[in-house]
Amino acid sequence: MMDRITLQYEETVNNSCYDNLTGLYNHGIFSQFLSWEINKFKRHAIPFVLGFIDIDSFDLFNRRNGAIEGDLMLKKIAGIITENIRRSDLAARYNGDRFAVLLMQATPEGAVKVLENIRAAAERISNRCLTVSVGLSCVSGINTQQISEIVMEADAALSEAKLQGKNRVSLFKKKPKTVSASSSRIMIVDDEPLNLKLLEACLLPLGYEVIKADNGPEALMILSKTEIDLILLDVMMPGMNGFEVCRRIKNSDELRLIPVILVTALDDVENRVEGIEAGADDFLTKPPNKMELIARTRSLIKVKRLNQDMASIENVLFSLANAVEANDIYTQGHIKRVSELAVALGKRLGVSEIELEALRIGGSLHDIGKIGVPREVLNKQGPLSPEEWDIMKRHPEHGYNICLPLKRNLKQALDVVRQHHEKMDGSGYPDALKGNEISVPARIMAVADIYDALTTDRPYRKAMGKDKALSIIREDADHGKLDEKVAVCLIGMITP
Repeated sequence: MMDRITLQYEETVNNSCYDNLTGLYNHGIFSQFLSWEINKFKRHAIPFVLGFIDIDSFDLFNRRNGAIEGDLMLKKIAGIITENIRRSDLAARYNGDRFAVLLMQATPEGAVKVLENIRAAAERISNRCLTVSVGLSCVSGINTQQISEIVMEADAALSEAKLQGKNRVSLFKKKPKTVSASSSRIMIVDDEPLNLKLLEACLLPLGYEVIKADNGPEALMILSKTEIDLILLDVMMPGMNGFEVCRRIKNSDELRLIPVILVTALDDVENRVEGIEAGADDFLTKPPNKMELIARTRSLIKVKRLNQDMASIENVLFSLANAVEANDIYTQGHIKRVSELAVALGKRLGVSEIELEALRIGGSLHDIGKIGVPREVLNKQGPLSPEEWDIMKRHPEHGYNICLPLKRNLKQALDVVRQHHEKMDGSGYPDALKGNEISVPARIMAVADIYDALTTDRPYRKAMGKDKALSIIREDADHGKLDEKVAVCLIGMITP
């Protein structure tokens, strides 16, 4: 069938169906193949995956290396794609520096694995000078999209990969439907049917949508598939009790913002403490007073919405930080590496959980202030002028001001954003802080930040070896610029 489509295409357009440079299929014939696969899916439900592979900052690569090197790189990427897909799959040069693949009868997990291999190989052959971002759209299940919808999904996933810092694979996921304020969804969990009916009778007249579960595992299964605004959870259930269900909910990044009210006949201090340790947001004693139930339900749903709003704002900040990093080809991946290294250092140093969270969040946001630094300064070849250096030195303060409205949420992470370029001897910026004036997380971040900067390519110099970088960090610690304890910890961790 593919041969017939190819022959028909070439006869119709009076031209080859292959791209002259890469030898892959061209855009026109690929679109024909995609249309055929969609129709085949509608008839026989045979799944497939569409992937877009886009070379990051290819215009910049061409300007620096010339068009010939650019064309050679396109041919190399085409070769990598061909080597990593099966004979039954299809690859094309979709347009410019974008490639497309059709992975036949592929699962989402399998497709991600294949494209991760392509992404890693592209990074390898270019010596990290060039990377690719990938967006995937899966056609499976009861999916009946048109070609334009599938292309839009793959394109949206590709945009997400770019926004999240480039050099990554993103799988398109449909956003869950949101529940309106007037129809909040409450789940009640109890092994006694009568208790379920009583709670439901109190909540339905208020306009809430009520979902019922009669055991812990069923409740967790529902939570994995359904958006819930509040959980009323019985404690004394056979098998998995309410404390364990609550603990699992609060330990999940996806579920922890859902308020949990433990409903229990137990009124002793010991059980209340266990409920608090499990992460419960509130308690009601059986049988619950109707007015108290309504008041606490309304209050916690309001709290949940406020927390969601704050989480959304934090996610915007993280996306903005990644977008800022994407402007600087030399620091792509920097915030992720620095955050992970700082957290590893913090754990080795035995800092508190609060400080570890400050390192994780602060590491992701520490360079967000560079949004105020012009791209030509960020990517300047050679040393900065005094005026340019003054602009660059203001980025911690700019970042602090951007994040300041979330001070209550970010807490010590805000110190990391502002203080990560401060020095123990007062020679840093922006506030020339000294010694204990600099927070512990900021001192750790400073060391992690310097190490990553020294060991990666920058516009003004090539990356150093780890031994040379550690020697410089040791010297700075000896001269009182860096926290000696943190520097020694890093040296021990890198060269155990």
